[in-house]
Amino acid sequence: MLRPHAEDAFAAELAALAAHDDRPRPERWRLSPWAVATYLLGGELPDGTVISPKYVGPRRIVEVAVTTLATDRALLLLGVPGTAKTWVSEHLAAAVSGDSTLLVQGTAGTPEEAIRYGWNYAQLLAHGPSRDALVPSPVMRAMADGRIARVEELTRIPADVQDTLITILSEKTLPVPELGGETQAVRGFNLIATANDRDRGVNELSSALRRRFNTVVLPLPASVEDEVDIVSRRVRQLGRSLDLPDLPDGAEEIRRVVTVFRELRDGVTADGRTRVKSPTGTLSTAEAISVVTSGIALAAHFGDGVLRSADVAAGILGAVVRDPAGDRVVWQEYLETVVRERDGWKDFYRACREVS
Repeated sequence: MLRPHAEDAFAAELAALAAHDDRPRPERWRLSPWAVATYLLGGELPDGTVISPKYVGPRRIVEVAVTTLATDRALLLLGVPGTAKTWVSEHLAAAVSGDSTLLVQGTAGTPEEAIRYGWNYAQLLAHGPSRDALVPSPVMRAMADGRIARVEELTRIPADVQDTLITILSEKTLPVPELGGETQAVRGFNLIATANDRDRGVNELSSALRRRFNTVVLPLPASVEDEVDIVSRRVRQLGRSLDLPDLPDGAEEIRRVVTVFRELRDGVTADGRTRVKSPTGTLSTAEAISVVTSGIALAAHFGDGVLRSADVAAGILGAVVRDPAGDRVVWQEYLETVVRERDGWKDFYRACREVS
């Protein structure tokens, strides 16, 4: 598979944690809250098994998120694009329920049936409303099985559809009036939603719905070192899944990409001496990962097998210049006032000038 689910890709780590986990577990949880946090943050087990970190950030954020799922409140992961909201929600569901696939992908066209239930219309027309004709949503299945459901991009869903969750989260029940019954949530059920307020086309959450969530804000990586570590780790994982050839260490180019993204994102150079304009794009960590992965593919298939500035320059240009008019001016000014004068960056400057 191109991208295995978290519970499949990290099955060995989850099994090792379960074998050494002697702490109390909430009902229907595969691991204790402590083991779930260890799975996300990484660590070493008594037998020497190394658990790789899935999230690099403040430990307290992960602890609050895990603890929330052990209560009757749902979890809302909030942050700007590229702060690993989807990644964290997937791994939380995999560690808690062993299943990260009970997913509703939020879009402007998400219907109410995606959260509640739908119907098999052939069965419905032939036999009328019945349990056999009902098609449960991922949320309904999670309620019945006591698992974690996920709703991605909650604020992209129309407001009237969002509010379908209010009864589910407050009463822990999903009425089925066509059958004169309901589906009640069993212990172990909870819901993780992700949202950001930076993208266009966002529907604000109603105050009634927001009260049903415990909100955890995922910040951008705190330092260059943290972001370089995240990018390097994810690029290696993606390279293995895409069967990209192993290349010599590209740490220097990864650090340059991360530095450029952070400076343009923050509006100031790393030394704090020069103010720069910010483009319209988010320049997230996820975009840096994409730029470096594409650069590795270029170096492997069309270069000399070494990741160089020329391999990442086009990707950086595509990430920065979203608005051909305004962003291009921002990029050119940054190249001439910052990159051109930076020691050891002459090859990077020439490569970026060439593609620009």
